[in-house]
Amino acid sequence: MTTLTWNDLPGPATRWLGLPALLSLRRDYLAGIARQQTHGDLVRQYILGERIVDLFDPELVRALMVEHADALRRWERGPEVFADLMGQSVLVTEGATWQRQRRMLMQAFTPKRVAGYAALMTEAAMAGLERVVPGEVALDRLYSHLTMDVISRTLFSLPIGEDTGAAADAVQVLSETALAEMFWPATLPDWLPLPGKAAKRRAQRLLHGLLGERIREHRPAAGAHPDLLSMLKALRDEATGEPLSAREIYDQCMVSFQAGHETSATALLWWSALLAAHPEAQARARAEVDGLLAGRPPTADDAAALPFLSATLKEALRLYPPVAALMTRRLTREITLGGVRLPARTLLRVTPWLLQRDPRWWPQPLAFRPERFLPGSPEIPRGAYIPFGLGPRVCLGQHFAQLEMTLIAALLLQRFTLAGDGTELPRPRMGVTLRPAGGLRLRLAARRERPGRPPQR
Repeated sequence: MTTLTWNDLPGPATRWLGLPALLSLRRDYLAGIARQQTHGDLVRQYILGERIVDLFDPELVRALMVEHADALRRWERGPEVFADLMGQSVLVTEGATWQRQRRMLMQAFTPKRVAGYAALMTEAAMAGLERVVPGEVALDRLYSHLTMDVISRTLFSLPIGEDTGAAADAVQVLSETALAEMFWPATLPDWLPLPGKAAKRRAQRLLHGLLGERIREHRPAAGAHPDLLSMLKALRDEATGEPLSAREIYDQCMVSFQAGHETSATALLWWSALLAAHPEAQARARAEVDGLLAGRPPTADDAAALPFLSATLKEALRLYPPVAALMTRRLTREITLGGVRLPARTLLRVTPWLLQRDPRWWPQPLAFRPERFLPGSPEIPRGAYIPFGLGPRVCLGQHFAQLEMTLIAALLLQRFTLAGDGTELPRPRMGVTLRPAGGLRLRLAARRERPGRPPQR
């Protein structure tokens, strides 16, 4: 049987070394990758000297990300950009450094450890929801505050305080800056008087100042469940006994603070928009919450006992994955994938947005159908649902995010009903995360019977 090569793959014609294709991706990345999908499941593209392959079949995606994981490294430009914003955290490191960091940090993000943060998550969410005035609410601000307060309390045992608005704006500035910089071969110095550089400098100063102050003021919380910063300081490499360095701890706090709140807030925005547009699903989720909790705050154990609520969150993650694209890997050696021999240095792109909306794997792919994720539903092909990634680099914080979103969603449904204006769902806007263009405002109507006030600690 003849093995095919990159040159044998289908794909668009290359013009001007692929510069028009690059500019098209910069204008609308998801639309550009969707045009690639029209050529097949393994599709080539050539851009400025780079051989690129897009994967649109779940089996091929799984084969690449799991079976050939040892032949992959992150596309260099992504880590360069994120390292500039968040330091040398586990998000960007490679090789032995990444393996050491990942091995150590996994100890802090096991399901059992994460369950220990549930009380802090609930406390932050209840405090934030108590301040909501019924009526039309800017959910961007609300969820940024809630998830940022969750991260601040679980990291430092400190509430976020009055810094939320400025910090959330800073994260958005850096998110948009990061995406823009990825389409350039190098990042120009931040001191240059160029558009966006002053805003980037201000955003970085604000976040580094906020984070540095909280680390300096950190005092471990008393009780059975230490905060995340205490755990990071206590971690030891099982192989060498070495702790994380002070810089590694700082960088991990920075990536947890930025990425940890942003992805959860984005997912909750889309979940809210979908429930407002589907009142029958909202009513069913609310009835499930009321039936289980009877007005009391949810706990970590309750999260597993709310299957329909969990299914609505999973379906929102399917339709609008916060990290919708940019899973790009570089081959460190030649591999054969789907009968095609791909040489070392080939770039491979995986796009959850398209995998999770493909009608071959998802009947009525654009419909909001939480039932897909209920027990007894048809099995989802492995590799077709990857909102948290796949393989050795799967998101370390996925259990944290899933628990946090479930607790916040349950608390919100206990207190309010969600309603939109009857128009279509917001248009997605691609940044590092996929957010509603122009934000999201919904009407929150207070329910007649409101749960009790936040517990006092």
